[in-house]
Amino acid sequence: MNDTHTGVLLLILVVLIILSAFFSSSETSMMSLNRYRLKHLSKEGHKGARRASRLLERPDRLLGTILVGNNIVNILAASIATVVAVQLWGEAGIAIATIGLTVVILIFGEITPKTLAALRPELIAFPVSVILMFLQRVLYPIVWVCSTLSNMLLRLIGVSPNDESGDQLTTEELRTVVREAGLGITRSRQNMLLGILDLEKMTVNDIMVPRNEAVGIDLENDMSFIINQLRSSHHTRLLVYTNDINKVSGIVHMRSIARLLTRGDLTKEALISACKEPYFIPESTPLHTQLFNFQKQKRRIAIVVDEYGDVIGLVTLEDILEEIVGEFTTDMLLPSQDIHPQDDGTYVIDGSGAIRALNRQLHWKLPADGPKTLNGLITEQLESIPETSVCLTVGQYRMEILQTKDNMVKSVRVWDKGLGKSSTASEPEKTALPSGPDA
Repeated sequence: MNDTHTGVLLLILVVLIILSAFFSSSETSMMSLNRYRLKHLSKEGHKGARRASRLLERPDRLLGTILVGNNIVNILAASIATVVAVQLWGEAGIAIATIGLTVVILIFGEITPKTLAALRPELIAFPVSVILMFLQRVLYPIVWVCSTLSNMLLRLIGVSPNDESGDQLTTEELRTVVREAGLGITRSRQNMLLGILDLEKMTVNDIMVPRNEAVGIDLENDMSFIINQLRSSHHTRLLVYTNDINKVSGIVHMRSIARLLTRGDLTKEALISACKEPYFIPESTPLHTQLFNFQKQKRRIAIVVDEYGDVIGLVTLEDILEEIVGEFTTDMLLPSQDIHPQDDGTYVIDGSGAIRALNRQLHWKLPADGPKTLNGLITEQLESIPETSVCLTVGQYRMEILQTKDNMVKSVRVWDKGLGKSSTASEPEKTALPSGPDA
């Protein structure tokens, strides 16, 4: 009879250890579920995901159910293990039961099931959600009392049990999620998503075409010159002004004057009447706001003005879209490109080239939080307008000034020093010395 009694107790002990593993794996798997994937699966109609979502709506009750069950199981297991050990080894069995059961519970009831649940949360959480929902109803009185007392203690220390702020992602957190999406999102789509997120950090001043590079029609020129300019233009929309770009008459679309231009009937009056009213925007407008404004105003080009109302550049809808999808048009003016690769691995770059464009096209890390052009970066580093044959170093990039004209750097030779590590672009090193064999 004693042997039969001991055998039954050992069988019950094994069942309790299995139940301990069940509750441990259930807790870890439910808490390890990806909340965003869970929402997606729920919308797709996955029954297990829906049950898990309902359970996670009240994490206090879910944890209460699991912990109540786990504690009952572990306490019963400890009691039965002690009884069995005392029957087999007498008083020494108490110590043997304590040590033995602790090892067994740790390995088979905690570490192994929790590790498996952390690695495969959906595999465990979705099936066990059926049992957990049943246990939540059965143990409701005990769970309700425990949860109420626990929530009262949380409120005393200033924590709201219903706070769901942990499920919300900041922009930087979302950016990290996109970067670490791995094979789930292709590289091109990652760049597009990151480009959308970056729109709110950038302003039109960062991507605009500066006024000295803006192509427009000056009504002070002869009509023959204007017609030749229109016929040779590669742009569909042109700025129309009188003598000074600050005196804008409007924006003309080539389609509006194509027929007159073909017939040779185009006059300055007809050109002005074909112009659309200019659309002015401040230079500090965020790109995501301007994208919405372009849509709202049904515009594709805007004139950027500074705080004094002076025109400082142009920005188009295409410029903003290219920040999201990258370059998607063919540059028809190849001779005027800012970047000219050399046979020796260096680049001869126009001083007016935008730093952001250089970083994007050459995969560089020049500092872009200050001056917008390479000329501006160089003059800021040297704190003066440099002369030809002056070298400087910005981070891991060596620069040699080839030409200066009209109080600005016109041409620069740039190459990567090949440090093999990320440069501290925010705190660039700078040197200035005559160029020569040792420069």
